[in-house]
Amino acid sequence: MWEAIRENKTNSVILLMVLAVVLAGLGAVIGLYFAGASSIDGLFFGIAIAMVIWIIMLLTSFFGGEQILLRTAGAREVQHSEAPQLFNIVEEMQIASGLSALPKVYIIDTPEPNAFAVGRSPERAAVAVTSGLMAKLNRDELQGVVAHEVGHIVNRDTLFMTIVGVTVGAVVIISDMFLRGLWYSSRSRRNLSRDNGKMGAIIMVVSILAAILAPLLAQIMYFACSRKREYLADASAAKFTRYPEGLASALQKISGYQGDNVETSRTHAPMYIVNPLAAKGKTGGLFSTHPSVEDRIRILRGMGGDASFAQYEEAYKSLHPGEKMIDNRTLVESEPTETREASAESTKASEKKKWRDVQNILQQGEGYGMLMCMCGLNMKVPRNFEDETIECPKCGRENRVPAEFLAAAAALEQSKTIHQ
Repeated sequence: MWEAIRENKTNSVILLMVLAVVLAGLGAVIGLYFAGASSIDGLFFGIAIAMVIWIIMLLTSFFGGEQILLRTAGAREVQHSEAPQLFNIVEEMQIASGLSALPKVYIIDTPEPNAFAVGRSPERAAVAVTSGLMAKLNRDELQGVVAHEVGHIVNRDTLFMTIVGVTVGAVVIISDMFLRGLWYSSRSRRNLSRDNGKMGAIIMVVSILAAILAPLLAQIMYFACSRKREYLADASAAKFTRYPEGLASALQKISGYQGDNVETSRTHAPMYIVNPLAAKGKTGGLFSTHPSVEDRIRILRGMGGDASFAQYEEAYKSLHPGEKMIDNRTLVESEPTETREASAESTKASEKKKWRDVQNILQQGEGYGMLMCMCGLNMKVPRNFEDETIECPKCGRENRVPAEFLAAAAALEQSKTIHQ
């Protein structure tokens, strides 16, 4: 897959250069509009302003973009002790993919099943899954989703999505600022009237058209590359898990749970394994960030008993004759990979029990601790619990509250006293 990764990097650089030209051109045209058609200084000033905005956004995303995206998505980091099964799956996919570092693991408290990955490098990567995903999918399906996200990290898609997404964002911001400014700017009209009439009119029309079309062009190019990366991540997931049906079944369930009540921003939507906005019919066609879920499922289920990249390419070509998805070197080096049987663990836990487990994880993060009684009942104890013992509601046994809970309660009480 190294050839595919290299091709990804090359295509990313080319796309980034094209988008940078679009951004600079937009800045130049807008600069001419405000400074006057005969002002070369206005042209360069517009380019400079566009580049400054872009560089600031790039630096912000490059050095703290992962945390910004995770925080704004409502994601909370969890540890192995809190979510052992999820961590085990991430560890399995790290080993299967050859990833150099274990991604951090985050959970988003929302009932809709979905997941995404972020990180400008494998060492800074993170995988975020929703509580709905953990509750509604079995182990094989959850493994398929995690493998897809790890595939994005291995293929360097997360870096691409960050940099190119920021560039598209810069184009959109500058266009929006210009179009809004038209309604409030009288100086621009004075500058245009200072030029000969025809040239001023041409500059005005070109500026407005550029502000409208540049974001559309940038997004179309971005989304076209994004769709191909989803196919490659699916192929990677099939290879890593040796069970294409796991991801296919997961995609089917995830798409079925997306509805009008799903709340997500346009910033986060393209990052998810299934775009919630596309599932709701708000994006599609040229502006779709993902291939259709039905298409992805048919390809995965068309792989038969072989989970290799070569078999994925054959399944892809059967639906898209004449098109190519995976590079020749990867196909030549691809060896048949026999698919495995479904995991026995996948049918054990009910959705109701999995929901309880997920809620326990989330509540621990909110300050609750778990205390198990001798009778086997798990009791949730808040961190500010003041009594030294707690009675089990099932058997009536008095259980001693762990010292760290009492210490947290004392610290909280002390903090209240200080603030009073």
